[in-house]
Amino acid sequence: MELKGIHHVSALTANAQENFRFYTETLGLRLIKKTVNQDDISVYHLFYGDEKGNPGTELTFFEIPMAAKNHEGVNSISEIALRVKDDSSLSFWKSRFEELGVEHGEITKRFNRKILSFKDFEGQRLSLVSDEHNQGVKAGTPWGKSPIPKEFAIVGLGPIKLTVSYAESTAKILTELMDYRKIGEYPSAINGQSNILVFETGKGGTGSEVHLEERQDLSPERLGRGGVHHVAFRVEDKDEMMKWIDKVKDAKIPNSGFVDRFYFRSLYFREANGILFELATDGPGFDTDEDLEHLGESLALPPFLESRRAEIEAKLKPLNTKKS
Repeated sequence: MELKGIHHVSALTANAQENFRFYTETLGLRLIKKTVNQDDISVYHLFYGDEKGNPGTELTFFEIPMAAKNHEGVNSISEIALRVKDDSSLSFWKSRFEELGVEHGEITKRFNRKILSFKDFEGQRLSLVSDEHNQGVKAGTPWGKSPIPKEFAIVGLGPIKLTVSYAESTAKILTELMDYRKIGEYPSAINGQSNILVFETGKGGTGSEVHLEERQDLSPERLGRGGVHHVAFRVEDKDEMMKWIDKVKDAKIPNSGFVDRFYFRSLYFREANGILFELATDGPGFDTDEDLEHLGESLALPPFLESRRAEIEAKLKPLNTKKS
């Protein structure tokens, strides 16, 4: 029983329309599912990914229109990395960000890989990481209708960075409960701070890694637009999920129990510093209720919400996903 890597990351936006524009037009991801937050059906839940939303490529957003700006701090998911094929892709993206006025840094090295940090229109902290020398979890397949040339396209989620008050407590959850392996560390960019620890699972590589930073000079993050809600890790199937549920319960960690999200099955719990973790199955997948060619084109609702479609649609602000 082994986690296979990162499944998806879910963040917050206050503007679904601008979020759609940035992640599809600027970054070239595919909107693979336009649905609602199953815990608050009055707001959108947008899923972006590769050609079919393969596990490990999914970046999702809950729309909370009145959300205040995220106040960065400790005990948070402090950066989302996105994988690209090679080092030359980073030069393409740096030029594209300069042309489009996207806030970004310089191409640098982190843990022996080239990276390019940037932010979206709400200050979401992101980076692109080169897979040129990466071996491990397989990358996704770029969507053929993306505005980004295939050779430079984003091919999945990369390392997820956690910033916590006490790294040892989170490391214990990662290694003793979740069977992650510590594989190294690298210097923090913050003078006088501890090194950032690197953990991997499954086949390893960028698609599986968690980077763990300890900071005791920060206040707790106040989550808002431009912040990250949770990170999910890949479980093979429902049968294996039931074993993970037993393992989490045996560790006496408060948890959600089994949750059926229709597109995948889930378990939620908080690690030792309070960051929300999810375990999610690889299937059934996002083409369960829509044809692969038309993913994300209309509002999709799981069967247990379909009877409330009229009520749900009446409360949602129309989202224009047609190209102008």
